[in-house]
Amino acid sequence: MAITIQRVKLDRLFMDLDGKFGSVIFTKHNGEERTMNFRLGVKKGLKGTTRTPVERYGTPYITAYDMVKKGYRTVNLNTVKSVYANGTVYQVVG
Repeated sequence: MAITIQRVKLDRLFMDLDGKFGSVIFTKHNGEERTMNFRLGVKKGLKGTTRTPVERYGTPYITAYDMVKKGYRTVNLNTVKSVYANGTVYQVVG
């Protein structure tokens, strides 16, 4: 069973997942659909403590650690189709 979530509330969902695992389906910049297993709040390999320009407050981007490719990836919240986290599927609308 899936829960419908408004796109404007998506950033709050990701903030609540800090340090937890999840899966997201979104459209990449080149138009390709991608499924990514991620974890937020990972500090491995980071230098410094400031946010990247992509992840500034007020922008639709979030940086997540890709558990399969073992690296950081940027997710555009405007292109997210669904999120699986905490045993729940969230379908994004709006």
